[in-house]
Amino acid sequence: MTMSPEEKQTREELAACYRLAALHKFTDLIYTHITARVPGEDGHFLINPYGWRWEEITASSLVKIDVDGNKVDGSPQRVNPAGFTIHSAVHMNRHDAAWIMHTHTRAGVAVSCMEEGLLPLNQISLQFHNRIGYHDFEGIALDLEERERIVEDLGDHPVLMLRNHGLIATGRSAAEMFNNIFYLERACEIQIAATSSGQPLRMVNDEIAARVHQQYVQMNEEDGDLELEWQAHLRSIEAIGPDFRA
Repeated sequence: MTMSPEEKQTREELAACYRLAALHKFTDLIYTHITARVPGEDGHFLINPYGWRWEEITASSLVKIDVDGNKVDGSPQRVNPAGFTIHSAVHMNRHDAAWIMHTHTRAGVAVSCMEEGLLPLNQISLQFHNRIGYHDFEGIALDLEERERIVEDLGDHPVLMLRNHGLIATGRSAAEMFNNIFYLERACEIQIAATSSGQPLRMVNDEIAARVHQQYVQMNEEDGDLELEWQAHLRSIEAIGPDFRA
């Protein structure tokens, strides 16, 4: 397969994201997607071959599609255009959202069913203080007209909670996107554990929440923690096997 070095790197990092999601049990068998914009190719994206388990995804198996979910690279693999509805909405309207991941995890869906959404219960959830949007459930995301409302509800936030449905995380890079989904999922898991305890909950006030959010910004963007974390993630799947790069 002839491709630019930039596309090769994107394919390898996207395959890594699928393997990491499988490792951390963020999958829903063959459903939901992680997508990435192809560098230097306007309107082209990479997506998983439909029907493959995420543990099976490799760099070369990823399929190149356009904004309507149509294949553009001659791949023999099937894709799920309907599943790209959510992703295309964000990719087309948020230039910074080069990477997008959508999940249906038990904890993520459970919190999406709560009227209050994500609560300021702990320092992990505070990473998303004033940085999460909410989109009301409209049924399975097959209606292309829903894309406008998804984009509006996401706004300039990095993550979106699809009420009664699941989670979306975006990023300028694979590292940023995976950081967002990893800790959003963790925050949801903690919230389910805390609310299930039957004990009174202690919320963090807005002043402290805002301070903690700024601390996260400094650690990730100024201190370089985001890249250190991404390299640690990559080592965890390299230890299992490097075949995702194939």
